[in-house]
Amino acid sequence: MSDPLQQDANTAPPQSGPGQEPDSTTAGAENATPSLEELLRQSEARAKEHHESWLRAKAETENVRKRSQTDVSNAHKFAVESLASELLPVRDSLEAALATENATPETLRSGVELTLKQLAQVFEKSKLKEINPVGEKFDPHRHQAISMLPSDKEPNTVINVLQKGYLLHDRVIRPALVTVSAAKTA
Repeated sequence: MSDPLQQDANTAPPQSGPGQEPDSTTAGAENATPSLEELLRQSEARAKEHHESWLRAKAETENVRKRSQTDVSNAHKFAVESLASELLPVRDSLEAALATENATPETLRSGVELTLKQLAQVFEKSKLKEINPVGEKFDPHRHQAISMLPSDKEPNTVINVLQKGYLLHDRVIRPALVTVSAAKTA
């Protein structure tokens, strides 16, 4: 019987040394596993693909950012568009009243009352509410006290409204200017 290690050594392909031409069996083995140059080329190609994908993603992100800025800018610019379109008929009514040559005080008054009703409807649609706090307790978040007057009413009660205030969606956009009661001194 022959030694199995001896057989493997006999069947193993001869190794080629430096400067020697590889024989055909060695060349077939090298083609099965890519060379370092081929691996480098593949890695560089993948790196280039990833870099191009990253550049596209970066450009897309920049485009989204710019579109968002434009949308926000337009939202600020045109936020009052619906309110403005609702106010146009009110302005038309006021101009029509001024254009009337032979208006009597009664017709002017009725025209102004109708225009005020139009304006109240616009305010209601826009969630613009009036603050008219006569008889209410003074609220520094909604009212601005101009003066205090001695009164029989409970102290810090609004006794007079000099200018109405307004809320927009429950946010004060103008506080009511009020006179507040003070305790009478003896």
